[in-house]
Amino acid sequence: MQRIEHPSGHLLSLHLKQWRSTLILVLILLWLIMMAGRAVYLQVLHQTFLQRKGDALTSRVVPLPAHRGMVSDRNGEILAVSTPVESVWCNPSNIQMTTAQRDQLASVLQMTPRQVSARLADTEHEFVFIKRHLPPDQAEDVTKLNIPGLSLQREYRRYYPSGESLGAVLGFTGADDNGQEGLELGLDNSLAGRPGSQRVLLDRHGNIIEDVQSIQTPKPGQDVQLSIDMRLQYIAYRALKAAVIANKARAGALVMLDAKTGEVLAMVNAPSYNPNNLTGLKPAQMRNRAVTDAYEPGSVMKPVALTAALDTGKYRPDSTIDTTGGKWQVGKYWIHDAHPEGVLTVSQIIEKSSNVGASKIILTLAPPYFWQKLHDAGFGVPPENVFPGSARGTLRPWQHWEPIDQATMSYGNGVSVSLLQMARAYTVFTNHGLLKPISFVKSTGIPAGDQVFSAQSADEMKTMLTNVVTADGTAPLANLDDYSTAGKTGTAHKPDHGGYASNRYIASFVGFAPVSDPKLIVAIMIDEPSAGQYYGGVVAGPLFHSVMEDSLHLLHVPPDKALAPPESTKTGVTVAVGAR
Repeated sequence: MQRIEHPSGHLLSLHLKQWRSTLILVLILLWLIMMAGRAVYLQVLHQTFLQRKGDALTSRVVPLPAHRGMVSDRNGEILAVSTPVESVWCNPSNIQMTTAQRDQLASVLQMTPRQVSARLADTEHEFVFIKRHLPPDQAEDVTKLNIPGLSLQREYRRYYPSGESLGAVLGFTGADDNGQEGLELGLDNSLAGRPGSQRVLLDRHGNIIEDVQSIQTPKPGQDVQLSIDMRLQYIAYRALKAAVIANKARAGALVMLDAKTGEVLAMVNAPSYNPNNLTGLKPAQMRNRAVTDAYEPGSVMKPVALTAALDTGKYRPDSTIDTTGGKWQVGKYWIHDAHPEGVLTVSQIIEKSSNVGASKIILTLAPPYFWQKLHDAGFGVPPENVFPGSARGTLRPWQHWEPIDQATMSYGNGVSVSLLQMARAYTVFTNHGLLKPISFVKSTGIPAGDQVFSAQSADEMKTMLTNVVTADGTAPLANLDDYSTAGKTGTAHKPDHGGYASNRYIASFVGFAPVSDPKLIVAIMIDEPSAGQYYGGVVAGPLFHSVMEDSLHLLHVPPDKALAPPESTKTGVTVAVGAR
């Protein structure tokens, strides 16, 4: 029997199919609207957030180091220069390194696998150095490993061609090429450039594939030309090192100044260090003793003290003082001379280095006046130079002085100075009473200076100082063969537990030449000579002779022995004594 379908069922079926189609269409439209809305939200309303997320995966901001300024001596010889080197870095979160690759990298970098692993464990930072300042061959070996995510960064490393001869003066820089010690630190504001940065694009392995944007262009540092003359520096360093060894001394220092400008032409220390290799270096070895160490200068202070007395008008070079056999009591204290004398002129007190004579003269001066003269000569004053840690020394207020304090200051006890301060004080004798400022940077002219003493008093002392290097003085071994010479010896006991050590000394000499037209001032300090001699004339005098004679010859200064002033006429008792 044939089945006949009812027409209403067919219509119902058609209706249901149409409803499903409409529903599906509506759902598709809603989905499209939602996707469009999501796209608008992500690409318009939430773009910054997504950009940051994308940048975090594909880009980095890397530093661009600035080239540090070059340091040269007064003649243009390079003393410090930054050379390009490569450093290895990575993003620890992105790098994928097998154990074998880690061991290979450690071997190339001369590190232990544990050290490499420790660098890779720093996932808090996106830029981590594994090792810095690689030599070219080592950097090339790192590249050959082809480890994904490992990159090389161009940096700069400081190199010092002068080595240990100038180490304590120049100092050194750190890993970021910033000054850490010496003039590298003192002149850092000029030498250091301004680092830059740039954004780079990374691939999925973390390798740089494109420089996207320069954020800040690095600004190189300024070049600096020092006042140092490396030819004189080498002469001084070689001679000082030999003198320290010969005298079995604890240490030594030497300062050479331009007698007219106050520029530091040479400054040496022994022992010193090589700033190119700081491995195992101790802080004590970094000291520039000529600048940072304060010591009691001893009798090299006498010319400054007695020039203050000449300035009062009470004394002349031929004024006489009874030194009472080299022994004199001040309160409960006794002052002694190394060799007893009788009546001496002021000139002979300098020549024979009489403590008694100097004390008797200085105790006639008003304490405020004497303090002011020493202060004006640069003692107890913060140094105005660029060297970090420069010692100011000590000069106690005159209100706290006892008579014995004022007396002993006349021969350099109870006051402390740096060797640089002592050298500077002698510029008053080479510039008619003017105290010149100190400069580590090459000067373009002659600075005016400060008038500390009258020209007459300073010039009289200048003449008196020529007697010190004669046969009757304390430093005949300092007398130059070709040039007229002037200077003063110092032999000071070192302070020890509130008193003075009986067998530890500082031997010193400060002098200048040629006397007719001074060119150089040389100040020497030898700390604790222990080879049997400790007097300044015997220990420091020959060193002065060697360095000054060689330096004047190198500078082509014409010999002036024929022009040297005749030996001063002696008055009073004249007894030849050993060098002191």
